[in-house]
Amino acid sequence: MKKLNTSPLSGMQELLPTEQAVFDQLKQNISDVYHHYGFLNIETPIIERTDILLAKAGGDTEKQIYMVSKTAESADSADQALRFDHTVPLARYVVEHNNDLAFPFQVTQINRNFRGERAQRGRFREFYQCDADIVGREKLPIAYDAKVIACIYDALRTFNLPKMLIRISNRKVLAGFLAALELSDKTAEISNIIDHAEKVPVEKSAADLLALGLNQDQVDKITSFMFTSGSYAEVEAALSDILGPRMSAVAEGLAELKEVSDILEAKGTGNFTIDFMIIRGLDYYTGTVFETMLEDYREIGSIASGGRYENLASNFTDMKFPGVGGSIGLTRLFFVLREYDLINLATEKPVDYVVLPITTNEYETAFELADKLRAEGKSVDIDLSERKLSDKFNRAGKIADFAIVIGNDEVISQKFTAKNLQTGETVEL
Repeated sequence: MKKLNTSPLSGMQELLPTEQAVFDQLKQNISDVYHHYGFLNIETPIIERTDILLAKAGGDTEKQIYMVSKTAESADSADQALRFDHTVPLARYVVEHNNDLAFPFQVTQINRNFRGERAQRGRFREFYQCDADIVGREKLPIAYDAKVIACIYDALRTFNLPKMLIRISNRKVLAGFLAALELSDKTAEISNIIDHAEKVPVEKSAADLLALGLNQDQVDKITSFMFTSGSYAEVEAALSDILGPRMSAVAEGLAELKEVSDILEAKGTGNFTIDFMIIRGLDYYTGTVFETMLEDYREIGSIASGGRYENLASNFTDMKFPGVGGSIGLTRLFFVLREYDLINLATEKPVDYVVLPITTNEYETAFELADKLRAEGKSVDIDLSERKLSDKFNRAGKIADFAIVIGNDEVISQKFTAKNLQTGETVEL
């Protein structure tokens, strides 16, 4: 009987070794693609100063930050907190080290982040994010937005995923649209309603807009706007129908969308669409925003997202460091693959070989063989327990692909046979 509850906290992922092996391979695949795109790897501290994180948190995120309290009287007065993403710490990092960096600075971070949101299916409080960011000094061409999106897509392509859909928008289009309707002072509230509109009936979104004091014409135009999606030509035509002579208000955002769309189309980057439902909840995004989802599993939400941030470091310095970044939610991605049987965990083993010496007399040979196989790049375990050989085979079958029995004959002949623990076939080494 347990003396204490030993299950992990709600929203924290804990894997068995065979699952962890698959998870680590997914992480490595993403890292390899980022490297091939020229991104440099860094790690920032998990714990940051609270004022750094709160400087650009915004939205619901501020309520979800885990405060770290060691000497403070309460968490509310804590001056440290766990990072909720990699982007804000990256802004601090760039300001701190800008004299030593080559710009545009292409950087990747793959590590854990923390958000105290309500744990639910496919969403976690502790989770891996695989970030790819490009930061410029003073200026950063919009073409880099397309580069990040293409990189994220190519990383996701390394998995056996169902049909992916990249949904792209631009915050400047929304800002211009609301300015044309003389609603700029309500941008935050309207953005929040649009950001949640996909999860509620359209009547609920309309009622929430009316509650802000909007008239019916404004509500109708906004609901038409947020359900607009398609190719660049299609969304441009739709906006023209909604705004008419006030179309110039969204010209800058549309021009950026067109440039990103044209590059992605020329590169042949997957299945993407412009979709004005995409807002992204974090306040630091200023232009391009995007989310990637699996079309057949929309209930899971986004598995990769990101966008352009022109002023993220403005709270830390007078220098300007515009950037664009994207992130793959690896923990959520792994959940989807496992939940929907898109990976076969049963055939994935973390160890290549288990060497099974029958008695202590074979230990020296066992260690020599293991070192030889390791030098060839194999992972090798030696079972030094005093159990029966059948029990050793049972254990080996749970963790490895092959087992190698070493008895007196093998010591003398120096010839070894590996048994495939899945098929029972044997191969000479």
